[in-house]
Amino acid sequence: MHSFMFVYLFLTIISLRLIYTIILAISSPARHIPGPFLARFTRLRYFWSVWTGKAEKDHVALHRKYAKDGQYYAPIVRLGPNLFSIIEPDKQVYGVSSKMKKSDWYEGWKHPDPDRWTLFPDRDIQRHNETRKKFQNIYSLTSLVSYETYVDDCAAIFQERLAEMADSQRFVDMGHWFQCYAFDVIGAITYSRRFGFLDKGEDIGGIIAALDANMSYSTLVGIYPWLHPYLYGLLQRLPNSGAAGRQLLMKFANDNKATREAQRQAWDIEGKGVEEKEDGTPEDFLDKLLDMKRDNKKGVTDYHCFIMGLSNIIAGSDTTAVSLSGILYHLITAPRTLTKLRQEIQNRTDEGECEIQRVSFKASQNMPYLQACIKEGLRLHPAVGLPLWRTINEGGVEISGEYLPAGTEVGINAWVSHFNTDIWGADAHEFRPERWIEAESEGGEKLKFLEAHYMPVSFGPSY
Repeated sequence: MHSFMFVYLFLTIISLRLIYTIILAISSPARHIPGPFLARFTRLRYFWSVWTGKAEKDHVALHRKYAKDGQYYAPIVRLGPNLFSIIEPDKQVYGVSSKMKKSDWYEGWKHPDPDRWTLFPDRDIQRHNETRKKFQNIYSLTSLVSYETYVDDCAAIFQERLAEMADSQRFVDMGHWFQCYAFDVIGAITYSRRFGFLDKGEDIGGIIAALDANMSYSTLVGIYPWLHPYLYGLLQRLPNSGAAGRQLLMKFANDNKATREAQRQAWDIEGKGVEEKEDGTPEDFLDKLLDMKRDNKKGVTDYHCFIMGLSNIIAGSDTTAVSLSGILYHLITAPRTLTKLRQEIQNRTDEGECEIQRVSFKASQNMPYLQACIKEGLRLHPAVGLPLWRTINEGGVEISGEYLPAGTEVGINAWVSHFNTDIWGADAHEFRPERWIEAESEGGEKLKFLEAHYMPVSFGPSY
């Protein structure tokens, strides 16, 4: 008897939820915006496209499918109930003065404890802005260039491994090796020591696997964020799960911070300065963070030092590896472009501006074709393949001529923007670095127009 009552209760709840969803779908002011029929009632279709790793291609296809006469893309497409993809980087959504909060999709990118947060998923606009301001100087171009010696050291080891593999005529998975390289660089500039992945191309300590699992989990659970507190608590105990991966990354960041703080205390006792720890080695991110913590006027806490170190590892390594892989892929599939790039490097080498095995940051700024190749590679393969969702505030907004009510989630997928022929021309799908050089030669307005629609990693003042 009790079991039948439970079944009836369950069916009643499901029926009421279905009725509620249907009523919302037919009464929404945005009900006429085109999209797949199933997307009006559930996010399952969107979840499936992300799960299968085809979301960016699916979003491009949907904007093409629902385009009206004379349009290349439909300006706005439904991906789920109250979930809409746009093609223009609308200032109301991503502008400097935008008041739209990050959607609850970002909850999946943080620990479920509400008191624990990191910079990328922080939905508190004021706190996020204050955190960015605290650390913007150590992420400035001048600061980043100071780490070039770390990058050079990793590049030299990477070249050795590539030469060894070439001599032995081994098959090389460049995607994997780029990730090894990116991780070692991030480890060097953050903690003054490489992870050691470049030594043998092995995932030491399971850090790469942990990051991959964590990113997959966060991306998917964010679609149904109400599940996150329950799933995380269960999965963190299961090896190789996304939650366990995050726990490993957090432990890694915490352990490195604790070790460095113990070293600094020992240096204080011995009367040494931080700069004496390694002769001629630039001060790394962690030391800069801990220096700021010691200055009471900076307002930097122990937790800040932890989350910024963790953010470097999570955000810096994977996007760098993906970007390098995309650029290399397009170069080797475009022999004419690769030949032209090699010639530019050779010319600069002959002129004494750089070495054939090392192009410094300063030298690279005087290589317009290299810069164009990098931009074009990131245009055709941006590191982020999903919209960075924002939630519309009370009162709603009008975007691309359509009214979207409060509570609606809206975002732009860089892949959709980067393949729009209305922006990039009829050859938008082609790898043609010359488009950037041509735009610059035509005048500043053309280049500004392209860059306004260029979002290789993120868009707006923050993630």
